[in-house]
Amino acid sequence: MAKKESSLKNMLVALFVITAVSGGLLGLVYGMTKDAIAEVDLKKNQAAIEAVLNTGTPIERIEEAVVGELPCNLAYDAEGNLLGAAVKTYSNTGFNGRIELMVGILADGTINAVSVLSQSETPGLGANMVQPKFKDQFNGKNPESFNLKVKKDGGDVDAITAATISSRAFTGAVKLACDSFEAHKSEFMKGGTDHE
Repeated sequence: MAKKESSLKNMLVALFVITAVSGGLLGLVYGMTKDAIAEVDLKKNQAAIEAVLNTGTPIERIEEAVVGELPCNLAYDAEGNLLGAAVKTYSNTGFNGRIELMVGILADGTINAVSVLSQSETPGLGANMVQPKFKDQFNGKNPESFNLKVKKDGGDVDAITAATISSRAFTGAVKLACDSFEAHKSEFMKGGTDHE
């Protein structure tokens, strides 16, 4: 049997077949897993909302809203008083790109808690933003009296050792959430977004 001669046409056909099969398989895998991935993301967001709004006061109702450009969930008591908000925030200035946080802010502007939703910072350095030693320093702090900048920049935040860029990105994302909530808080104070 004669060996088939290699030609540009044969190579292009082979490349096309390989690409089509690979693309089809990727599409099939994505189709089979997209709902599961969406469900995991939803559960992760719900857990973060519960974690950052856990104040001990019973939450009667949670309402979705937007503060500035940021999605948030507003928590109300039985009388319709705003207890606080879980604001989903971000920064694109991390050492390795985007970080996403959920920041719980009480009605008076005090940061209740911060949860890290996603980050790809350097393990052992910037990735330490998930550790309580760093992220919990924001808990109970009000930006009116707590300067949301790292100490190196004249603020009150203790940066992660050897990870100033990651610390600045995290702090900037928290500040964005607090500033956005404060700018729109009066719209949500009594009764919620559908209150007249």
